[in-house]
Amino acid sequence: MHIDLFAPYQLGSFTLKNRFVMAPMTRNRAGEGTAPTALNAEYYAQRAGAGLIITEATQPSLVGQGYPNTPGLHTDDQVAGWKLVADAVHANDGMIFVQLMHGGRIGHTAITGQQPVAPSPVAPAGELFTGSGMQPYEEPRELATDELPLIVAQFVDAAERAREAGLDGVELHAANGYLLHQFLADNTNVRTDGYGGSPSSRVRFVVDVATAVAQAIGADRVGIRVSPAGQFNDMAETETEATYAALIEALNPLGLAYLHVTEGPETSFGGSLVKQFAGVAIFSTGFTGPSTIETAREAIDAGRGDLFAIGRDFLANPDLVERLRTGAPLNEQRQELFYGGGRDGYTDYPALSR
Repeated sequence: MHIDLFAPYQLGSFTLKNRFVMAPMTRNRAGEGTAPTALNAEYYAQRAGAGLIITEATQPSLVGQGYPNTPGLHTDDQVAGWKLVADAVHANDGMIFVQLMHGGRIGHTAITGQQPVAPSPVAPAGELFTGSGMQPYEEPRELATDELPLIVAQFVDAAERAREAGLDGVELHAANGYLLHQFLADNTNVRTDGYGGSPSSRVRFVVDVATAVAQAIGADRVGIRVSPAGQFNDMAETETEATYAALIEALNPLGLAYLHVTEGPETSFGGSLVKQFAGVAIFSTGFTGPSTIETAREAIDAGRGDLFAIGRDFLANPDLVERLRTGAPLNEQRQELFYGGGRDGYTDYPALSR
């Protein structure tokens, strides 16, 4: 017997309308000062049928910005922009967490005017789009040990600003090769202080951030996303199972709202992390396969997660949950309009006719 994915679900103190989560997706459509606009508010409000919306990656500081035209949460204007988003989603009876992402070595002076920072001075392979064309990645500056509390404080400040804006909570992005993930992986973290050298040391900074943010806004308003063995952004891990087991062991006492696990092509032990985690788990197929009603049922029924995250189909279908419930056809995705631009490919996808 299948679990009813369309029934309400209790996520801590929050009652979600269903078990479907809109996954975080970069859209590069922030306004002046990388503040959200009324257009962004319309986009998220259209998708408030999700049980939970997790927003696009949002930088907690200027140097943390990884890509052009991504929103921030470190200025008053950005708070005002996110308030537009939160109010619009809540007016449609939705629930929304903002994903906080520091790009770390995934960034560029051409975007921020500042040299990227990272656990170690190890540049990723390849090039980055900077807004004025592709440029090779720069070697990041290694963060000094006494700088790390400052980065933690930036995450805390962004989380407090999220609450000021009326957003329901935050997701810490410790996946896909950005700063928190860079501390976890031994190809990007070759530190010799207490934040590198072993699985228990490499998880320390992530736990510091999660602990401080949970203390600041309440653990029930904080989730975290991981991608064990994920290779996106030139990542490589050789002690993956030990590292993530140590991470979950350290996170469990915090009582976070959820663990968001993104499966990668090189791992199949996400399920064991879900079993180890003491709270709610969100499962995402990531890059391994389609996110359909069938894969959602399979994952939830098998206990790989309590909630199921869907990305691009939410992008192209503002009423995705209703379409899944009724078996209605989905809109075709226009991939050439995924990143940057205006309302085309953003807020102009049609909903089902009533």
